[in-house]
Amino acid sequence: MGGVSVKNLTRRVSVPRFAYGTILDETLPRWDVSLVFVGPAKAKLLNKQLRGKLYTPNVLSYALGERSGEIIICLQEAEKQAPAYGMTKRDFVLYLFIHGLLHLKGMAHGATMDTCEQELLARFAKSGVRTTLSTCLGTSSPESISERTR
Repeated sequence: MGGVSVKNLTRRVSVPRFAYGTILDETLPRWDVSLVFVGPAKAKLLNKQLRGKLYTPNVLSYALGERSGEIIICLQEAEKQAPAYGMTKRDFVLYLFIHGLLHLKGMAHGATMDTCEQELLARFAKSGVRTTLSTCLGTSSPESISERTR
């Protein structure tokens, strides 16, 4: 049985509340995911260590095992970038969580991933409660998605 462990390592920045566990269960059943909220300095350091990139990312995700992973979200970057995506900070944080989950699922950037993100965001952003089964999750598998990294 999987679940989400949420940690806020930022100072004075509140973490939006969502049904993270419900979203995880529907996207990656029986997975354990650590969701960590960090500040810009930590996000930039991790991006350099994990990916060799020198900028502050809004989200990082990586597998830790066969059915476990970690998603790191920089709340300040999310707040800064949300308007460019036409979203509130709250909804953009949810979008980043979904984005990270889909990468853990094996999806690469592209039309399939975009469709899944929008579908899941529409379902969970307003109510936080599951409504109907996601069609995008049943139609894509890691084997059918081209490999492309961020």
